[in-house]
Amino acid sequence: MSEDALIAEAIQARENAVATFSNFKVGSAISTPAGRIFRGCNVENSTLGLTVCAERVALLAALAAGERSFDRIAVITQSEQPSSPCGACRQLLWEFCDDIEVVIANLDGNVRRLRLAELLPEPFVFKAEEK
Repeated sequence: MSEDALIAEAIQARENAVATFSNFKVGSAISTPAGRIFRGCNVENSTLGLTVCAERVALLAALAAGERSFDRIAVITQSEQPSSPCGACRQLLWEFCDDIEVVIANLDGNVRRLRLAELLPEPFVFKAEEK
């Protein structure tokens, strides 16, 4: 899938965001090497601590569907500069996606491309044996 198409998926996902408290809507789309796309949006909660980021929603939807291999994730916000994933999202992405390409963009068409290793240079790494 092209980068533009993945960003378009993230923009569509952003429309479903529940940003009642911050009014900061985020959309994300993660792709697999086979071309499957999974969308996510941020969902805020009145405790704020239980708020879930768009990146995690997309990744968890893909994992719940049985996917285990990913090649790119796009994150879209309305901020002046593209916003990168938070620390918790970076760590979760590292654990399940390794050094995935991260495309961050805003609604004005500003796009940055990074590798996850640039965003999380010293990740916590623990790989338990699957049984």
